[in-house]
Amino acid sequence: MNQIVSPEPDLPPGVELGINVDKVCRIIAKARQFDAKEGISDPDSGSNATDDGMADVLEDLPVGEDATRLELVEFIRALDEDEQVNLIALAWIGRGTYELSEWPDALREARSEHGRRVAEYLLGLPLLGDYLEEGLAAFGENCGES
Repeated sequence: MNQIVSPEPDLPPGVELGINVDKVCRIIAKARQFDAKEGISDPDSGSNATDDGMADVLEDLPVGEDATRLELVEFIRALDEDEQVNLIALAWIGRGTYELSEWPDALREARSEHGRRVAEYLLGLPLLGDYLEEGLAAFGENCGES
């Protein structure tokens, strides 16, 4: 007799991902772009990226000048408070700070510790994209990458 196996794990009671997976996937993609930044390699940058061989694209610019960082910060700040809290808790699940069964505790801690500076906190995690991807996997979700 064939059994139908669901790709979703059996989630513990009270555990529900409170943020749209597509939003998380967008953050993962941007976080990986941000993590890929390197030191300044073209100190005499030209005004046209094609003229300087696109060398500036991956440079780690000062905070106010990094378009990827600014876009990521704005996207995270545009999330509602519950989505931001879920995002932090999801990163913690992916990092192994909490187990999926401890989801309510992770949400409570995220809400009390990082209520106002969520984007800055998350961007301070060096492997944010990986943590969020692992967190999604714990929920049986992914970004559809092969």
